[in-house]
Amino acid sequence: MYENPLSCTAKPNFVEILHCTVNAFNAPLWDVLIWMLVGIGLFFTVISGFAQFRLFGQSIKTMLGSRSNDNEADGISGFQAFVTGLASRVGVGNVAGVAIAIGIGGAGAVFWMWLIALIGMCSALAESSLAQLFKVRDEHTNRFRGGPAYYIEQGLGQKWLGVVFAIALIVCFGFVYQSIQSNSIALAIQSAAGCVGENDACQADWQIYKHVVGAVLVVITAPIIFGGITRVAKIAETFVPVMALFYLLVALYIVGVNIDKIPSVISLIFTKAFTFEAAGGGLFGSMVSVAMMQGIKRGLYSNEAGQGSAPNAAAAANVKHPVEQGVIQMLGVFVDTLIVCSCTAFVILLAVMPENAADLSGVQLTQAALESHVGAWGQYFLAIVLFMFAYSTIIGNYAYAESNMQFLKNNAFLLTLFRMAVLGFVYFGAVTKVAVVWDMGDLTMGVMAFINLIAIVLLSGYVFTLVKDYNAQLKAGVAKPVFDINKYPKLAQKVRSDIWK
Repeated sequence: MYENPLSCTAKPNFVEILHCTVNAFNAPLWDVLIWMLVGIGLFFTVISGFAQFRLFGQSIKTMLGSRSNDNEADGISGFQAFVTGLASRVGVGNVAGVAIAIGIGGAGAVFWMWLIALIGMCSALAESSLAQLFKVRDEHTNRFRGGPAYYIEQGLGQKWLGVVFAIALIVCFGFVYQSIQSNSIALAIQSAAGCVGENDACQADWQIYKHVVGAVLVVITAPIIFGGITRVAKIAETFVPVMALFYLLVALYIVGVNIDKIPSVISLIFTKAFTFEAAGGGLFGSMVSVAMMQGIKRGLYSNEAGQGSAPNAAAAANVKHPVEQGVIQMLGVFVDTLIVCSCTAFVILLAVMPENAADLSGVQLTQAALESHVGAWGQYFLAIVLFMFAYSTIIGNYAYAESNMQFLKNNAFLLTLFRMAVLGFVYFGAVTKVAVVWDMGDLTMGVMAFINLIAIVLLSGYVFTLVKDYNAQLKAGVAKPVFDINKYPKLAQKVRSDIWK
């Protein structure tokens, strides 16, 4: 089982020193960040008029109606941006992340996943709308790009902070998150091969095989990331619905045959959510339970609401109103956590776990749960699905990082070096320990979220203006609102591009 925190009296090799250093920064950061995520999510829920409920039907209608792109030369469609974001959201977090949250925080962690997703839907609306408002045209391709680095620079006038955020995102999505995906793929293959527990001979062989897995992942990832964001969007549009459907069908089958047990599982989730065991020290840390900490951490990793990552895909879309893509990305948070993560949680909580459950890490726990429901083929099925989830997430993560590399320096040679470094971290993740990559992920996504949350609060006046304009047009009977920035002269002065004029 994944264990955290690490004992820092371990052997002083490089990986152990790195891990201890990461955890030393993680604790104080997350003691504060937990409350920022909750408070700012509630803030945007109020100023958007509870958009996650009021505009939920509109978000579905908008998403389904955005498959076509009026001008493909300008960028990807709203639907393609949605599935590119979903490619990064629906993945390892839904399978391995949920298992880790339950393994450490208990069933109550699921409740906090649900809560942070519900209020985070409005944070996603805010950040994605801002990304659309402040997007720019790429000088080489004429396509759109944007994200927090862009709205921090233009909206707040703080170029340096935009650079800091861009670097944080590049490290998180370009490097660390890629390691998490490849690590989970390797673990799933290890479990499907039966190389867990007390099988010493197989464990020894696995120390060699995991390097083969890492090399294979590098080989099959390279052609995709060198193809650029447009190819990323098209591949994601094909893969994501198919892989999610297969996984959901199996999970729903398990829920269906155990329908009589669902009320007791839901009762367990709510009961354990408020069973208090402090997750940290200090004033803020002592107020957070282990269940709350794990649920919100793994929920944020999975749905990314407020983290500042999904806006990079949202900005690439060719839409008529910034809030149009905001409501689409809001729907992505709902699908990711309230549907896909919930399915994994029920699969685990309804299972009779094997005796060697303590030896399992992350996705291996979900594989064991699935096997208890459907038989041995569940191990292989989930290994295949997890591979598709993680592989598509690697693609989506790269798309985010590439956009921010272009923000820093749009240089073909540097971009090539960056792509090679990404492949190096794909390999690193496959051969290292699960706890190392997940704790590194917590730190890097925490830094991103901290910067982004402050930025979107400072820019909340613009969010309010955009949502108000969008709502007014819907009330006036406009089927597809169109944003005219000329109606807002002060806002027009802040936006660098002439896209909305």
